Amino acid sequence: MAASGNADRPIRLTYVITDLALGGVPLHLYRLATHLPRDRFRINVVSLADAGPVGEMLVSAGIAVSSCGAQSSRDVKALVRLRRVLESTQPDVLHAMLFHANIACRLLGPLAGVSTNRIVCEIQTVEIERRWHLVLDNLTCRLCRFEVGNSPSVVAHLHRRAHLPVSRLVCQWGAVDLSNILAAERADRATLGVSPDDSLVIWTGRLDPVKGFEEMLSAFARLRRTREATLLLVGEGPYRPTVERLIAEQGLGPCVKLLGRRTDVPSLLKMADAFLFCSRTEGLPNSLLEAMAAGLPVVATDVPGCRDVIIEGKTGLLARAGSAIEIERRLAQVLGNRRLAANLGRQAQAWVRDHLDVREWAERWAAMYRGIAGSESNTAIRDSRAGW
Repeated sequence: MAASGNADRPIRLTYVITDLALGGVPLHLYRLATHLPRDRFRINVVSLADAGPVGEMLVSAGIAVSSCGAQSSRDVKALVRLRRVLESTQPDVLHAMLFHANIACRLLGPLAGVSTNRIVCEIQTVEIERRWHLVLDNLTCRLCRFEVGNSPSVVAHLHRRAHLPVSRLVCQWGAVDLSNILAAERADRATLGVSPDDSLVIWTGRLDPVKGFEEMLSAFARLRRTREATLLLVGEGPYRPTVERLIAEQGLGPCVKLLGRRTDVPSLLKMADAFLFCSRTEGLPNSLLEAMAAGLPVVATDVPGCRDVIIEGKTGLLARAGSAIEIERRLAQVLGNRRLAANLGRQAQAWVRDHLDVREWAERWAAMYRGIAGSESNTAIRDSRAGW
């Protein structure tokens, strides 16, 4: 049933995501769900896996969360549960995020009575490892209204490599809560055993092979030959045992600190001298945007996603992906030149403020949802598509 049938009632909006573990896309969902006007949207969130820590955050914010309990991508029982949820909620808009949720909603949404014209799918990475994802995306893309990419690089990749038609692609940039980051108090280095005289470099995110820890730690080991420095790695993930091994192999145990999951990331960012980001591919990394919002000078690899927001020499410095030598050289540039570091941090923060503020971003999503639900024209959808 379309929302246009009763324009005064809230739009029934259901999000379906592969999982709600701490990570970029689940936190993107959290920001979006918590910034939409509650009087205009009735929001439900469904995780194909369990509720996870982000699910707990959503429940605390007053948003309904259900889980399908999938144990693997071939868990048929979880798909049956998803269909039942969709049949019971009958969303005006069904927004899926991440590959497995996208495919599940395209196949099951219509069976549950949800028109393909009301299904939106979203991808937030430039996929280079699992090419079969791109093939399946192409084969099923017509089972949803359109697919959203969170940066021009993601949208261009989906068009070029997955061969999705331009007519089925929309670019909706990511965003950060700048006010929350600005309000954070600077953390005390002493609590982490970091000398006030050391150069302090930080990375935040998910411990995953695609993040380029081999190059990062090799570059940091080279930096340590000429400078006293400490590296903070903030986050968790399946690659932790390998990261620990790499730290030991490089002899970096005393100067690289694995902090695990933290709830005070903005405070930690404000404590650091530089942000180091060595990914081999990205979509639009939230951790990079948060570092920019905190006013940190950034050294990042020149890959899709990063190059969408890092303007060389203005909002950060770019290094060739996979090159520990070049990563170390750019990092040394920032740490050895206070004026350069201050200018990069200031311009990065201004760029995020001017382009990616979460409140304006949430309103763009709200306009898109209203267009899909039929309570206003599709102008907002066309304007978003033109943005890339």
